[in-house]
Amino acid sequence: MKTLRGFVFALLLLLPASSLAIVLGSVRGVVHDSQHRPIAQAMATLQAKSEDFRLSSETNSEGLFEFSAVPVGQYDVTVEAAGFAPNKQALVVTSGSSPILHYKLDIAPVTASVTVSAAGSGVDAQSATRTTLISREDIARYAGADGTNSFRMVTEFLPGAAVVHDQLHVRGGHEVTFAIDGVPLPNTNIASNVGPQINPKDVDYLEAQSGAYAADYGDRTYGVFNVATRNGFERSRQGELVASYGQYRATDDQFSFGDHTQRAAYYISLNGHRSDYGLEPPTSANVHNRAAGGGGLASLIYNATANDQLRFNGGFRADYYQVPASEDREREQDGFSTLTWAHTFQPGLLLTVAPFYHFNRAAFEGGASDVPSAIDNRASSYEGGQVALSAITNRNDVRVGAYAFAQQDDTLFSVVANDESGDSLQQRSTPGGNLEAVFVQDQFRWTPWLTLNGGVRLTHFGGRISENAADPRAGVAINIPRLHWVVRGSYSRFYQAPPLDTLSGPLLEFATQQGVAFLPLHGERDEQHEIGLAIPLKGWVADFAYFRTGAHNYFDHDVIGNSNIFFPLTIQAARIRGFESTLKSPLLLERYHAHLAFSNQQAEGFGGVTGGLTSFAPPPVGGFYLDHDQRNTLTAGVDGSLPWRLYGSVDVNYGSGFLAADGPTHLPGYATVDFSLGRSFGENFSVRAEATNIADRRYQLDASNTFGGSHFADPRMVAVQLRYRFHY
Repeated sequence: MKTLRGFVFALLLLLPASSLAIVLGSVRGVVHDSQHRPIAQAMATLQAKSEDFRLSSETNSEGLFEFSAVPVGQYDVTVEAAGFAPNKQALVVTSGSSPILHYKLDIAPVTASVTVSAAGSGVDAQSATRTTLISREDIARYAGADGTNSFRMVTEFLPGAAVVHDQLHVRGGHEVTFAIDGVPLPNTNIASNVGPQINPKDVDYLEAQSGAYAADYGDRTYGVFNVATRNGFERSRQGELVASYGQYRATDDQFSFGDHTQRAAYYISLNGHRSDYGLEPPTSANVHNRAAGGGGLASLIYNATANDQLRFNGGFRADYYQVPASEDREREQDGFSTLTWAHTFQPGLLLTVAPFYHFNRAAFEGGASDVPSAIDNRASSYEGGQVALSAITNRNDVRVGAYAFAQQDDTLFSVVANDESGDSLQQRSTPGGNLEAVFVQDQFRWTPWLTLNGGVRLTHFGGRISENAADPRAGVAINIPRLHWVVRGSYSRFYQAPPLDTLSGPLLEFATQQGVAFLPLHGERDEQHEIGLAIPLKGWVADFAYFRTGAHNYFDHDVIGNSNIFFPLTIQAARIRGFESTLKSPLLLERYHAHLAFSNQQAEGFGGVTGGLTSFAPPPVGGFYLDHDQRNTLTAGVDGSLPWRLYGSVDVNYGSGFLAADGPTHLPGYATVDFSLGRSFGENFSVRAEATNIADRRYQLDASNTFGGSHFADPRMVAVQLRYRFHY
């Protein structure tokens, strides 16, 4: 027990939580004839594209209809009226959005037909926030995207997203929020967990946002991911078995089943996985790197009345990892339950109430021969809820609400010297904390081409320290007439609450003996500016954005050797600047879709360590690059249906290289190609082969002496997947 590293093995701390709004939107429409006279008592039907979810509404005397509490997804909306030809339009609903559709019905011809209007541009012309919607079809077709412990469903489609030292990084940071059907899963311990909280196979839609959030979307500056789970509306007493086998004796299996009626639906899944290649190792050699785990999800929906819907989601997982090139191991457990009541008082007035519970454990166990050998077993429980009221009028979309949770931690630290001195120490800590926030947000349609977005979020955090924050959010969206280009701009401030844990008793005494100390961790306070431009053209959508984030008390983490085990700390300041662009195609040649996501960014830190474990070493002169600084990141892919019931995808991934050691130079760039090809045999059976990193490029992903450790990218992975569907 002679070094700082030995002490660090006993100190894994926590990261903050956040909240966001329910994953629901609304759809409104205006129906008129060729003389622009409103058509009353026309029937509008909203039908989900990928499942049997349907809503109906009748137009009033002004030709208006509205659907409230519409889940995130892709839909067709058909309008029918006596004496007129039906008209159908396609649209995408994102959380909090309220698109307005316009229908012109023509007199019915002698031969009945349905008029199909041009699909929407896919651009939200009223929001200052760019949203990327990823469907379960996208996830199922790209190689590795549906892997149980994979973040590829994010990195494949979202610019500036990458996995480094087994942690997801977005826009230069790693504080992101995952929510289930809009209910956040608070987790203040991100730095000690490497497994995701949701299995990609259980995702119906993933709504990804990075920056420029409204006030009801919480304070996770770098990424918000709303997960709309599979719910049973796409199944009729149907089960599915997914089994796969690949290199490194990897298996990734799932059994699921679901059913629905007009008023209710259920979906239940169980999964298990194992591999001889679990985490990113410190060298190209794969030594002591097994991983295994299992979990499940239950989703229930019940439409009690025409105005009341209940949604329940419950999930659990347990994962085991060997820490590469060592005798250490990591065990993780995660469980959650959410219950949402959505009540429509009248068209345009929606109340959502969503209590939740979340449990998370991360247990690091050092090897028997480690000097010293450490155990850090931390369990966290969260109980809380969220209430939101949304009111939509002709010109305003107002949302007000509150969010709160209480947290209890139970952490056991144990260190055995293993140096024949007989020294050891053990300490249990049970800190608690709480967070409360209230918010108000308005989207004001000043003119048909100009929308103003504004709001404020007030937050109180109580723990070892108490902090308050008042964070304004302001944005503008300009829909350029005729071109239908959308220019957007935003200014946002965020507060991210600090971890709970601290040092006391024997651990603090030992730290003092080693010449180090623990400084209290205060919350991170961020200021973000963003401008963007969306260009729809003949079904294509190109999007461009520039952002600048300034952070005070920036949350980062330090690494314990090459063990993939981290503890958080705060740096005095950080500045992250970036340019992002995305390109998404319509259906090409009636078969294919294409996408591209590009990011150029710089992530810089300034000053010394202001919170967490520190030796009070003087900070570097001037600024320095953060370990996850990578200037250029690119993903591009094509997927589609082929002849002979074949389907497949190919994608290219490029990175210019992460920081080399302490910089300022960077590691060499890299590029990989992934491939997937499947075939359906009837309606119930399919086979798919996939390969990631086809050329087996072995390269060092990152090498930082301070904030990251050394990690090598995954080698070529080849696997075969079987799907079998059946009715029961």
